[in-house]
Amino acid sequence: MGLCKVSFYVLCVLGLVIVSDIAYGQNSPADIVKAHNAARSQVGVPNLVWDERVAAFAQNYANQRKDCRLIHSGGGGRYGENIAMSTGDMSGIDAVKLWVDEKPNYDYYSNSCINGGMCLHYTQAVWKNTLRVGCGKVRCASGGTFIGCNYDPPGNYIGQRPY
Repeated sequence: MGLCKVSFYVLCVLGLVIVSDIAYGQNSPADIVKAHNAARSQVGVPNLVWDERVAAFAQNYANQRKDCRLIHSGGGGRYGENIAMSTGDMSGIDAVKLWVDEKPNYDYYSNSCINGGMCLHYTQAVWKNTLRVGCGKVRCASGGTFIGCNYDPPGNYIGQRPY
């Protein structure tokens, strides 16, 4: 009888772990931090860590963007910010990939975006003085996804290089 209870308990715990893994599906803080840090390691800047305070700010703003409009929050004056949206589901890793894929558009020597491309999402993601990240995600009324990540301290200071 005792063995049955233990086995049942173990199955319940395993079930919860599997369900929570599926629910996060490339949106876990660890996955998002890992995606950022892969890009950061390429340019020799310190790793980011997940910050619950920053994540709460990001999630609060994401909850206001159920319209899926790409409007920046302004970071509350404290944070840098990257935002992304899709017409369907998008994972946190997908959003980070969109931002770091701007790397070819950044020219370190002129410290500017080149070829008419965007690069400021990339530079924020790899900003050398940024140490903490937190992200929020919401499914939009249209069925799309809005994801925002905030960075502490912020980056993208005019005239300064990201690394």
